[in-house]
Amino acid sequence: MDLTSTSAVVTGGASGLGAATSRLLAQHGVGVVVADLQDDKGEALAKEIGGVYVHTDVTNTEQIIQAVDTAVGMAPLRSLVCCAGIGSAQRTVGKDGEYSSAFNLDTYKFVLAVNLTGTFDCVRIAATAMSRNAADDDGQRGAIVLTASVAAEDGQIGQAAYSSSKGGIVGMTLPVARDLSAVGVRVNTILPGLIDTPIYGEGEASEAFKANLGKQVLFPKRLGRAEEYATLALEMLRNSYFNAESVRLDAGIRMQPR
Repeated sequence: MDLTSTSAVVTGGASGLGAATSRLLAQHGVGVVVADLQDDKGEALAKEIGGVYVHTDVTNTEQIIQAVDTAVGMAPLRSLVCCAGIGSAQRTVGKDGEYSSAFNLDTYKFVLAVNLTGTFDCVRIAATAMSRNAADDDGQRGAIVLTASVAAEDGQIGQAAYSSSKGGIVGMTLPVARDLSAVGVRVNTILPGLIDTPIYGEGEASEAFKANLGKQVLFPKRLGRAEEYATLALEMLRNSYFNAESVRLDAGIRMQPR
């Protein structure tokens, strides 16, 4: 699929995986809407790449629509990359045997609201806009990349909410791809492993922590780079025969229970 002179929405686009993807898409002639909650970072990145920043909470349908409409106003919307997400860590049952110490249900619901429901909301809104595009020679009108995690398959202790949300994204990939085949939109999902993003912080202690994490990776023994995610996302968008797949990007790691 030719992305030149088209537009894209990248959720969570102001930092980490989303920022790397936004930059790479812009380098390939795409007008990028950086959709994020981090206004300062989002505006700075949009200025850097010649895109547009739209303050976007993926639990807010109206803000998603605004991001999509902004992209449509720039050029035909052919791409959506969903990188927005949050983490959570808490054991299902507490140590004291009290109901009150069990996994906080509001936290569980919120993680799913952002990571799973928010992703699906972005998909249904963006795909609706894509369905209005003229089709190319393959009948394509757009392509979507979702972000899950190896935790969808190798969830660790305390990751019940996070793994549920990411497993849900993997689970929706095939049926949504089947749904959207009717309008010429492809859907694929990336399951990143240990990727070096701002979540690990900065400084000497952070670097030591990341180096230790890297020892768990099969090969190469390091954390992944956001740019490595971005190149796979770009391939999924451009390659017209890439559809309905969930692909691990993890250098062979299999996460242990803890």
